[in-house]
Amino acid sequence: MTAETMPSRESVSSAENVLTLLVALRENGKLRVTDAAELLAVTPPTAHRLLSTLKRHQFAEQDRKRAYLPGPRLTQFPSGAEPPRDLGAVAHPYLADLSHRLGYTTFLVTLQGNGCRFLDGVEGSRARRVGSRVGLLLPAHTTSGGKVLLAQLPDSELVALYPDRHVRMRDGSMRPLVALRRELGVVRRQGYALCLEASEQCVNAVGVPVTTRSGLVIAAVAVACPSAGSSRKHLVDLVPEVRATASAIAENFA
Repeated sequence: MTAETMPSRESVSSAENVLTLLVALRENGKLRVTDAAELLAVTPPTAHRLLSTLKRHQFAEQDRKRAYLPGPRLTQFPSGAEPPRDLGAVAHPYLADLSHRLGYTTFLVTLQGNGCRFLDGVEGSRARRVGSRVGLLLPAHTTSGGKVLLAQLPDSELVALYPDRHVRMRDGSMRPLVALRRELGVVRRQGYALCLEASEQCVNAVGVPVTTRSGLVIAAVAVACPSAGSSRKHLVDLVPEVRATASAIAENFA
């Protein structure tokens, strides 16, 4: 297995960060962008984006001084009730079902800075299978799920995640950010990403976004399999089933 990398201080488009902000809003009653940035250990622009997302979905609102307050949808929770359910717990049975049907290892991942965090996963049943990566943080641009999530970011945020304008690949080589941006454009248009031995030797994968009915991408579902016998065409053929699983997770998390 690839060694775990150190977590980044930026957390973009992460379901965990959104839940943290919801709890903070409910408990504190008010959050400024700087407060949110310090709480999540992210940059102020990233904190502003997350808070703006909550505002757009009516979980937050702003006062005259631009501070964020609990919005109408958040205040609808009964006293003592928990904010939205744990995403990994919701996703697990769907990941298990997908793994059982395909025989491959399945994962649920979120974006954490420029890393891909493996929240949950179910190992495949085949004799040759990919092991669990649950808990690992790998470079997002080397994983299928991570590329799907990076593709959702505005260009300015993507550039902020790679300030030296290059990305490091598994073999130690450097790739220009402009090449990654072109690849992410294709990922965004086709709605899925492929990874051919980019994060781990002899492992291929396909990932699709988990998108809520409101259009918010909260995670990605990825299927990983040994590269022997899993051509690019084979991975693309898996997309409809992976996409159906991602849709089921989104529907039941809402």
